Amino acid sequence: MFNDLFRRVERRIGNPVNAPLQDRIAESILQTLVEIATACLEDPPNYDARASLCWCATLALNGLIAQGVPQDWSTHMIGHEMTAISGLDHAQTLAIAYPGTLAACRKNKHAKLLQYGERIWNIHEGSEEQRIDKAIDATRSFFEGVGVKSHLKEYNLEPEIAHTIAKRLDDRGWNHLGERQDIGPEKVEEILSYSY
Repeated sequence: MFNDLFRRVERRIGNPVNAPLQDRIAESILQTLVEIATACLEDPPNYDARASLCWCATLALNGLIAQGVPQDWSTHMIGHEMTAISGLDHAQTLAIAYPGTLAACRKNKHAKLLQYGERIWNIHEGSEEQRIDKAIDATRSFFEGVGVKSHLKEYNLEPEIAHTIAKRLDDRGWNHLGERQDIGPEKVEEILSYSY
Protein backbone atom coordinates (compact mmCIF):
# COMPACT_ATOMS: atom_id res chain seq x y z
CA MET A 1 0.00 0.00 0.00
CA PHE A 2 2.78 2.44 0.86
CA ASN A 3 4.44 2.37 -2.53
CA ASP A 4 1.13 2.66 -4.39
CA LEU A 5 0.27 5.74 -2.33
CA PHE A 6 3.81 6.99 -2.72
CA ARG A 7 3.59 6.67 -6.49
CA ARG A 8 0.17 8.28 -6.70
CA VAL A 9 1.55 11.32 -4.96
CA GLU A 10 4.78 11.21 -6.88
CA ARG A 11 3.10 11.18 -10.28
CA ARG A 12 3.62 14.89 -9.74
CA ILE A 13 7.35 14.70 -10.47
CA GLY A 14 7.53 16.12 -13.94
CA ASN A 15 7.37 19.48 -15.56
CA PRO A 16 8.04 22.27 -13.12
CA VAL A 17 5.01 24.53 -13.02
CA ASN A 18 4.13 27.34 -10.67
CA ALA A 19 2.17 25.22 -8.21
CA PRO A 20 3.90 25.64 -4.85
CA LEU A 21 0.83 24.69 -2.80
CA GLN A 22 0.24 21.44 -4.70
CA ASP A 23 3.95 20.67 -4.32
CA ARG A 24 3.89 21.24 -0.57
CA ILE A 25 0.71 19.23 -0.04
CA ALA A 26 2.10 16.31 -2.06
CA GLU A 27 5.43 16.55 -0.26
CA SER A 28 3.78 16.57 3.15
CA ILE A 29 1.89 13.40 2.23
CA LEU A 30 5.14 11.74 1.17
CA GLN A 31 6.96 12.87 4.30
CA THR A 32 4.16 11.48 6.44
CA LEU A 33 4.20 8.14 4.61
CA VAL A 34 7.94 7.83 5.19
CA GLU A 35 7.49 8.79 8.84
CA ILE A 36 4.65 6.36 9.65
CA ALA A 37 5.60 3.35 7.52
CA THR A 38 7.55 1.54 10.22
CA ALA A 39 4.86 2.05 12.86
CA CYS A 40 2.12 0.82 10.53
CA LEU A 41 4.04 -2.32 9.62
CA GLU A 42 5.52 -3.19 12.99
CA ASP A 43 2.51 -2.27 15.13
CA PRO A 44 -0.67 -2.77 13.05
CA PRO A 45 -3.03 -1.89 15.93
CA ASN A 46 -1.34 1.54 16.25
CA TYR A 47 -4.41 3.71 15.75
CA ASP A 48 -2.54 6.98 15.24
CA ALA A 49 -0.28 5.56 12.53
CA ARG A 50 -3.19 3.87 10.73
CA ALA A 51 -5.33 7.00 10.96
CA SER A 52 -2.49 9.01 9.41
CA LEU A 53 -2.16 6.40 6.67
CA CYS A 54 -5.87 6.67 5.89
CA TRP A 55 -5.69 10.46 5.81
CA CYS A 56 -2.67 10.27 3.47
CA ALA A 57 -4.59 7.89 1.21
CA THR A 58 -7.60 10.21 1.14
CA LEU A 59 -5.53 13.23 0.15
CA ALA A 60 -3.36 11.30 -2.31
CA LEU A 61 -6.32 9.81 -4.16
CA ASN A 62 -9.01 12.49 -4.11
CA GLY A 63 -7.54 14.57 -6.94
CA LEU A 64 -6.61 17.60 -4.85
CA ILE A 65 -2.88 17.46 -5.51
CA ALA A 66 -3.44 16.88 -9.24
CA GLN A 67 -5.23 20.15 -9.85
CA GLY A 68 -3.43 22.41 -12.31
CA VAL A 69 -0.30 20.29 -12.63
CA PRO A 70 0.94 17.83 -15.26
CA GLN A 71 0.89 14.19 -14.23
CA ASP A 72 2.88 11.14 -15.24
CA TRP A 73 0.96 7.86 -15.21
CA SER A 74 3.55 5.91 -17.22
CA THR A 75 4.65 3.81 -14.24
CA HIS A 76 1.06 2.70 -13.69
CA MET A 77 0.61 1.77 -17.35
CA ILE A 78 3.84 -0.23 -17.32
CA GLY A 79 2.77 -1.81 -14.04
CA HIS A 80 -0.62 -2.87 -15.41
CA GLU A 81 1.05 -4.68 -18.29
CA MET A 82 3.53 -6.33 -15.94
CA THR A 83 0.65 -7.56 -13.77
CA ALA A 84 -1.14 -9.00 -16.82
CA ILE A 85 1.97 -10.91 -17.88
CA SER A 86 3.44 -11.98 -14.55
CA GLY A 87 0.62 -11.88 -12.03
CA LEU A 88 2.54 -9.56 -9.71
CA ASP A 89 0.33 -7.22 -7.73
CA HIS A 90 0.14 -3.52 -8.49
CA ALA A 91 2.36 -2.44 -5.62
CA GLN A 92 5.09 -4.84 -6.71
CA THR A 93 5.03 -3.60 -10.29
CA LEU A 94 5.19 0.02 -9.18
CA ALA A 95 8.18 -0.72 -6.97
CA ILE A 96 9.90 -2.22 -10.01
CA ALA A 97 8.97 0.42 -12.58
CA TYR A 98 9.04 3.67 -10.60
CA PRO A 99 12.75 3.97 -9.79
CA GLY A 100 13.50 3.14 -13.43
CA THR A 101 11.07 5.81 -14.60
CA LEU A 102 12.87 8.38 -12.48
CA ALA A 103 16.25 7.23 -13.77
CA ALA A 104 15.32 6.98 -17.45
CA CYS A 105 13.44 10.30 -17.45
CA ARG A 106 15.86 12.21 -15.23
CA LYS A 107 16.69 14.80 -17.88
CA ASN A 108 13.11 16.00 -18.22
CA LYS A 109 12.40 15.57 -14.50
CA HIS A 110 15.71 17.13 -13.40
CA ALA A 111 14.44 20.13 -11.42
CA LYS A 112 11.61 18.20 -9.78
CA LEU A 113 13.93 15.32 -8.87
CA LEU A 114 16.28 17.74 -7.14
CA GLN A 115 13.35 19.24 -5.24
CA TYR A 116 12.09 15.76 -4.36
CA GLY A 117 15.51 14.72 -3.07
CA GLU A 118 15.84 17.84 -0.94
CA ARG A 119 12.34 17.98 0.47
CA ILE A 120 11.53 14.30 0.95
CA TRP A 121 14.92 12.67 1.57
CA ASN A 122 16.87 15.65 2.92
CA ILE A 123 19.54 15.27 0.24
CA HIS A 124 21.59 18.47 -0.03
CA GLU A 125 25.15 17.35 -0.71
CA GLY A 126 26.87 16.30 -3.90
CA SER A 127 26.51 17.36 -7.50
CA GLU A 128 23.03 17.62 -8.98
CA GLU A 129 23.43 14.24 -10.68
CA GLN A 130 24.65 12.64 -7.45
CA ARG A 131 21.69 14.08 -5.55
CA ILE A 132 19.29 12.70 -8.15
CA ASP A 133 20.95 9.27 -7.90
CA LYS A 134 20.60 9.41 -4.11
CA ALA A 135 16.91 10.35 -4.39
CA ILE A 136 16.23 7.44 -6.73
CA ASP A 137 18.16 5.09 -4.43
CA ALA A 138 16.22 6.38 -1.40
CA THR A 139 12.95 5.69 -3.20
CA ARG A 140 13.97 2.12 -4.01
CA SER A 141 15.18 1.64 -0.41
CA PHE A 142 11.84 2.89 0.91
CA PHE A 143 9.93 0.37 -1.19
CA GLU A 144 12.21 -2.44 -0.07
CA GLY A 145 11.98 -1.20 3.52
CA VAL A 146 8.22 -1.67 3.49
CA GLY A 147 8.69 -5.20 2.21
CA VAL A 148 8.25 -4.78 -1.54
CA LYS A 149 11.06 -6.01 -3.77
CA SER A 150 12.04 -3.63 -6.54
CA HIS A 151 14.00 -5.70 -9.05
CA LEU A 152 12.67 -7.98 -11.78
CA LYS A 153 15.12 -10.76 -10.90
CA GLU A 154 13.77 -10.88 -7.33
CA TYR A 155 10.47 -12.04 -8.83
CA ASN A 156 12.19 -14.50 -11.21
CA LEU A 157 11.32 -12.32 -14.20
CA GLU A 158 13.71 -12.29 -17.12
CA PRO A 159 14.95 -9.06 -18.74
CA GLU A 160 12.97 -9.95 -21.90
CA ILE A 161 9.77 -8.94 -20.11
CA ALA A 162 10.74 -5.33 -20.82
CA HIS A 163 10.42 -5.88 -24.57
CA THR A 164 7.12 -7.74 -24.14
CA ILE A 165 5.65 -4.92 -22.05
CA ALA A 166 6.86 -2.25 -24.47
CA LYS A 167 5.33 -4.14 -27.41
CA ARG A 168 2.00 -4.64 -25.63
CA LEU A 169 1.77 -0.92 -24.86
CA ASP A 170 2.75 -0.03 -28.44
CA ASP A 171 0.21 -2.49 -29.89
CA ARG A 172 -2.51 -0.67 -27.93
CA GLY A 173 -1.35 2.70 -29.22
CA TRP A 174 -0.09 3.69 -25.77
CA ASN A 175 3.25 4.87 -27.08
CA HIS A 176 3.16 8.45 -25.88
CA LEU A 177 3.11 8.05 -22.11
CA GLY A 178 4.22 10.51 -19.45
CA GLU A 179 3.42 14.12 -18.72
CA ARG A 180 5.37 15.13 -21.87
CA GLN A 181 4.00 12.19 -23.87
CA ASP A 182 7.58 11.23 -24.70
CA ILE A 183 7.70 7.70 -23.31
CA GLY A 184 7.45 5.18 -26.13
CA PRO A 185 8.52 1.55 -26.49
CA GLU A 186 12.28 2.20 -26.36
CA LYS A 187 11.93 4.31 -23.23
CA VAL A 188 9.75 1.66 -21.58
CA GLU A 189 12.50 -0.89 -22.17
CA GLU A 190 15.06 1.55 -20.79
CA ILE A 191 12.90 2.14 -17.70
CA LEU A 192 12.72 -1.57 -16.94
CA SER A 193 16.42 -2.09 -17.65
CA TYR A 194 17.14 -0.06 -14.50
CA SER A 195 15.22 -2.61 -12.47
CA TYR A 196 16.89 -5.85 -13.39
